[in-house]
Amino acid sequence: MGAKSGDAWVEGPGGARYWGRYGAAGLLAVSPQREVLLQHRAHWSHFGGTWGVPGGARHEHESAVDAAVREAGEEAGVPPDLIVVRFTSVLDLGYWSYTTVVADATERFEPVVSDPESIELRWISVDRVTELDLHPRFAESWPALAVQV
Repeated sequence: MGAKSGDAWVEGPGGARYWGRYGAAGLLAVSPQREVLLQHRAHWSHFGGTWGVPGGARHEHESAVDAAVREAGEEAGVPPDLIVVRFTSVLDLGYWSYTTVVADATERFEPVVSDPESIELRWISVDRVTELDLHPRFAESWPALAVQV
């Protein structure tokens, strides 16, 4: 019996909606050149047109790390054998959580737009990330992540 898909909205007490019945996770891949792989999100998606990390809903019983690596593979062609997880950062709202998985790419690979959730994928120098129109939650977490990447 397979795990249930987490592809659904969760509504918080104040009416805010969050993607991922079992929470969500994203992969912040860091290249040897100190760049991060960012996804320009499709306009129809939540906060569409902004930049963030490849990621999405966790499936039932799926770890955040497994979900982030799976989603990054599906959305950006991230080869899992080139990823070494360094640490995770969790936003836990009690009824929903988002885990950013920060990982080193052992070599810089060419990302691939492999589904309709991405307009573009790009390696961005760590010191230029804030020049982009960032997903609001990623923008909030970036200062703390930047000093660790």
